[in-house]
Amino acid sequence: MRRLNVTWLVLGALLFAAPAWAQKAAASEEEAGDVSEVDKDSAGPLRERIRPVSGHLFLMNGRLEVSPTLGISFRDAFWTKLLFGVAVTYHLNETMALSLHGGYTLSLIAGSAQICTPPVPAMGTEPAQPGACRAPTYEELTRQDGVPQNKSYGLTTLITSVDFLWAPIYGKISLFAEKTLSFNMYALAGPALVLYGPTITATVGGNLGIGFRFFINEWLTVRAELRDTMYYESGYLPPSAPAGTPGGSFRNQLMFELGLSMFFPTVFKEG
Repeated sequence: MRRLNVTWLVLGALLFAAPAWAQKAAASEEEAGDVSEVDKDSAGPLRERIRPVSGHLFLMNGRLEVSPTLGISFRDAFWTKLLFGVAVTYHLNETMALSLHGGYTLSLIAGSAQICTPPVPAMGTEPAQPGACRAPTYEELTRQDGVPQNKSYGLTTLITSVDFLWAPIYGKISLFAEKTLSFNMYALAGPALVLYGPTITATVGGNLGIGFRFFINEWLTVRAELRDTMYYESGYLPPSAPAGTPGGSFRNQLMFELGLSMFFPTVFKEG
């Protein structure tokens, strides 16, 4: 009888302590074992290696940007132009800036420019002559009736512009899973001054484009731009030209530029 009473006492103690043990075990499981996927991501090693885009890693407000650039024209029928230029940009804030851009262009005769002669049929004892094509000379593209002409098929010497820049897009690109490259994308527009032709004639036009900056550190970026300069090119007319004959044409000069931008001051402070 005494043994039976001891057994009931032990069972009663176990039943009384079981809820407390269960509650303690559940708490321990929540703290150590049952972790959601979101919690795993926030506590895992990837969070330390790749941080989210929560703010600007590169600030431009009030800084001066100096960018030596190299450019090349494309979709140019008569001249391939190499541009050696520089852009000086003052950033009004993080998204808007004013830029002075200029460059000297070295014009080379494009490979697509050809002068072709039609075939000559056989006449009497003269055999037929096949047609042939050849590259034009500099004089053939810049002279008319032996006189230098202003209408020189897009030959330019100097292209300058004052541009307004607007950069609404800022982000970053993941590289090799652990490294990131910050960038921004901007649009530009403004008036342009162009010197063209063998007689160095000045004309005004407009400038449109888009560009990207890829940030290397706090003061150095790689800058890539696509520009379209639009201007009117007048032309020489020989005395025999009928009255009202147009002497010029509008031109679009597409240019891709790549440069290295340096920001001053070289460090920035977050506001």
